[in-house]
Amino acid sequence: MNTDFDFSGLIARLYKKISAEEVDAASTTKDADIIPFSGARSVSAASMNPNFDFNGRLARLNDKISAEEVDAVLITKDANVTYFSGFLGDSAALFVGDNFRKLVTDGRYTEQAKRQSKNFQIVEHTDGLYKKIVEEIKSSGAKKIGVEATVMTVAQHDYLAREIVGVEFKSLEFDTLRQVKDASEIEMIRKACEIADNAFTKILEVIKPGVREIEVAAELEYFMRKLGSERAAFDTIVASGIRGSLPHGIATEKKICAGELVTMDFGATFGGYCSDMTRTVAVGKISLEQKKIYDAVYDAQLYGLELISAGKSCKEIDTAVRDRLRDADYGEFFVHSLGHGVGLEIHEEPRLSSLSTCEHLLPNMIVTDEPGVYIKNFGGVRIEDTVLVKDGVSEALTCSPKTLIEL
Repeated sequence: MNTDFDFSGLIARLYKKISAEEVDAASTTKDADIIPFSGARSVSAASMNPNFDFNGRLARLNDKISAEEVDAVLITKDANVTYFSGFLGDSAALFVGDNFRKLVTDGRYTEQAKRQSKNFQIVEHTDGLYKKIVEEIKSSGAKKIGVEATVMTVAQHDYLAREIVGVEFKSLEFDTLRQVKDASEIEMIRKACEIADNAFTKILEVIKPGVREIEVAAELEYFMRKLGSERAAFDTIVASGIRGSLPHGIATEKKICAGELVTMDFGATFGGYCSDMTRTVAVGKISLEQKKIYDAVYDAQLYGLELISAGKSCKEIDTAVRDRLRDADYGEFFVHSLGHGVGLEIHEEPRLSSLSTCEHLLPNMIVTDEPGVYIKNFGGVRIEDTVLVKDGVSEALTCSPKTLIEL
């Protein structure tokens, strides 16, 4: 961010707010307060793939409602709204019970919702989303409602609790219902990966000494859009030279120099679904140490592909790849998890990490395999594929070369 910003003044005003509100501490989570890594979800008027198995999705949702012993569920996370209803707009919520399925949105999206969400009654609000939700909950007679506590804000929960007497809210999550992809979802992600691969081929003609990182990012996103991507799946990362030590080094005005490694992490979206890939290339000749780091990451990434298969533990896969880099003397520089699920969101379940709760990968899950080494004041390397989990050998859906490319 701009180093001329008056951060001291901002912090002083925050302390003043803490004192005035008589609290011990404050946490900020709004996008304007903490800049997120991933971009916002696409808002598209296009229809979801008609081959998506919405009946199967809703059946699994009904099973969840029954198993959790709630009368209804309130779904407010954009990706889950889309998954169960097909609606691609924002500012919406699903309210689902045994004998009703309602999608609540405003007049901007009413026509779109009617086209995209054939299995839902469309309820239009004019005085606020949560005010209409309160009305729908009251009229339903539901007494125990499952909500997405990791998505709902304290203010939203307090409003519901204040306006609705005698209703219990139970914390639920629905993300795991999206982990296993159906054939149509895999088709969309495969296409998003193909777009990213083709954009990578084109960007190799752009990268050269004197070109700014931000130009490379812009060209990558332009190529993806021209090739059919609805948007970038997240803020494109381009980190060259010593900036390669930043795992999430968003592109800057820095000019690429000869003898540097350039890491690019990017993804396309197609049919609402994301791809995610990272490639690191060399500009001219690089040092023996840079090549050694590249070879270690390349070896670890291939090892991860060997390990990722149905039935394997996410935690154990992460540990094994981490040990592989440790044996190459770079373990301490691998500072993030090995991978994550990819779908309607760029980061979703399951996670390949030391904290993962997924004991067994299942066929048709889609995850990333992305080991990296990041050394301060030196640089870094990351190589990443989007991977379709199968019985036996899994399939890398991103197919761009991973052997070192010297431009």
